[in-house]
Amino acid sequence: MSKAIDQQLQSAFSLHQAGQLDKAASVYRQIIKSDPDNSYALQYLGVIEAGLGHFDQAKSLMMRSVLVNPSNIQFIENCATVLVQVGDYDSALQMSQKGLALNKANVSLLYVSAIAEYKLRRLPESLEQFDKVLALAPNHIAAINERGSVLAEMKQYDSALASFEKALQLQPLYPEAWLNRGNVLHALKQHDHALAAYDKAAALKPNLAAAWLGRGNVARSLKRYDEALASYDKALALFPNLAGAWLGRGNAFYRLKRYDDAAASYDKALTLEPHLANAWLGRGNVFEAAKRYDQAIAAFDQALALDPDLASAWLGRGNVFHGQKRDDQAIGSYEKALDLEPNLAEAWLGRGSVFVELRRYQEAVASLGKALALEPDLNGAEGARLHYKMHLCDWTDLSAERQHLVSSVKKGKANASPFSLIATSTSGDDQLRCAKVWVSKEYPASPKPIWNGEIYKHDRIRVAYISADFYLHAIAILIAGMLECHDRTRFETTGISIGPSDDSELRNRLKNGFECFLDGSLLSDDEIAHQIKQKQIDILVDLTGFTQHARTGIFARRPAPIQINYLGFPATMGADFIDYIVADRTVVPESHQQHFSEKVVYLPNSYQANDAKRAISEKSFSREEMGLKDDSFVFCCFNNSFKILPETFDCWVRILKQVDGSVLWLLESSATVAENLRKEARHRGLVLRGSSSRREYLHLIIWRGIAAPICFWIPCRTTLIRLRATRYGQVCLY
Repeated sequence: MSKAIDQQLQSAFSLHQAGQLDKAASVYRQIIKSDPDNSYALQYLGVIEAGLGHFDQAKSLMMRSVLVNPSNIQFIENCATVLVQVGDYDSALQMSQKGLALNKANVSLLYVSAIAEYKLRRLPESLEQFDKVLALAPNHIAAINERGSVLAEMKQYDSALASFEKALQLQPLYPEAWLNRGNVLHALKQHDHALAAYDKAAALKPNLAAAWLGRGNVARSLKRYDEALASYDKALALFPNLAGAWLGRGNAFYRLKRYDDAAASYDKALTLEPHLANAWLGRGNVFEAAKRYDQAIAAFDQALALDPDLASAWLGRGNVFHGQKRDDQAIGSYEKALDLEPNLAEAWLGRGSVFVELRRYQEAVASLGKALALEPDLNGAEGARLHYKMHLCDWTDLSAERQHLVSSVKKGKANASPFSLIATSTSGDDQLRCAKVWVSKEYPASPKPIWNGEIYKHDRIRVAYISADFYLHAIAILIAGMLECHDRTRFETTGISIGPSDDSELRNRLKNGFECFLDGSLLSDDEIAHQIKQKQIDILVDLTGFTQHARTGIFARRPAPIQINYLGFPATMGADFIDYIVADRTVVPESHQQHFSEKVVYLPNSYQANDAKRAISEKSFSREEMGLKDDSFVFCCFNNSFKILPETFDCWVRILKQVDGSVLWLLESSATVAENLRKEARHRGLVLRGSSSRREYLHLIIWRGIAAPICFWIPCRTTLIRLRATRYGQVCLY
């Protein structure tokens, strides 16, 4: 080094130490211009750039200085630290290891190495490095604090809290330790304590954006989404490029079903941090909600490539496969999620939902019960579990469970869907309250309605019917003739199918009954709603309500001026965006109108349409074919088993005892139902003798003969249970 450059360097050092950074940087640059390989000028100019937050420039300068002077430990320390700051953790690890080869007891390099390992998700290695730091420097507060963060990531929460407590004992006003303490308390669902810790961190360090991020995450966990968004906005006002806050916004918007806003937030997070697995998870959830299943799977796979143990991504895959009716793959994905995170309530809920679709109700009840135990107020779980328990005619603790569910509804909790409550509570007030809460949680009205008051002027009134049941199903059988009877000179009709399809004659008849037919089963709510608006539909009729495969979110977007609930769910929807319900005075007595959010449109006789063209089978069935004696008096009920309640069964048993030689003929959906009903009969003092399990296709036997069950449209195999009463009060099961 020439004497002139040495003098310049001394001058730069003096300016640097005096805090005259601009002048020092100018001199360092002059030296580098004359001597491009001057390691000291490169290094200390890099230090200044790092102090100004110009980390990319600092990284370039420091890497050059170490290349020129590879044995200078101080240079290596500074460079490794800057590499961590720019997020180049692989290079930081390599740089720290290079320095440790020169001095394995260098605390600063051990600390940087531990941080780099942590950021690279090599948690055991990171923990080992922090232990080395603390063996050399037991009161290294930053290492104690960060070691706690590693333990928290490993879900060793008690040990993590102990680390943070130790850091705070050494330095009670350490904001980062309070912040991390809040993070662990949040993970432990100690929300009040977590908020207190975040408040303490923010009070000690007002510009600590991560404290507001933490507050937002707690508020989101508590389902206080507006409060969460306000906290995230505060964090972003302090640090606009905080990827975690953009992620949090996305998650809050997703829970509010504001999917466009959620997608924009996730995209922003990924722009800032492309390897943020949870942002890819969020994108996958948005795609799944929009039924863009291929893109959803790709996003979940990207999340899992970054974090193979991300249980929620496996949950997301399960939801996609469930939506695609790929039941085995759905169950496999849910079980993978539960292997990784056994307490993931939503995975138990999803698993239970698949078993419901498969009519494996015992397994469904078990899975839903597990979800409920983990998260007692998980939307819909309590009602669903009770509903499918009732499907099994398992009346164990039924009265207490019904009371608890109704109590939950009265408290404003979305613990039951309106459909699952119907068989549980006969109170109109309870049903209205349940519907309103359910809609507010699951189908909130869109803040941006698609129809904005435009007045359509068409030659004919445009009516669209939306149904999940446009196939061989009860609703389709009832309504097919009505659709064909529309006055085509006055009405233009559209059918929108949102459920399964089949190749039945009835499905084709329905298609021909409409002037326009849209299969929307693979379209999102938003896509269907916009097509309705594009078609300028005047009246939109929901034939599904809250029954299976409901898509109430379409109506929540308000795509049509008039929206009506009819036929499929003859109860209130509790939604401001449903204007009318079509009923009769039996379904909705005038004295019950107060229990409906909709205005009631009364048809003069029966609200229920029927098909005058329905063919009647020519085949007659004899009692002998049905296994019934000629002198038996047959009582029958072929409703779904969840409609059989203990008080109903009590009445039946009393009747059987009083009518000598009578027979009760029921629909058996499973062997479990039969066994449970046998047990209930025994509990009521009836002795069962003999059994058989005759199986017939129900729709082949309903037209003529002994009984005409209501649910004749179910094309499934059934077992017929027959209970015969004798004069001695005994019942025989044939």
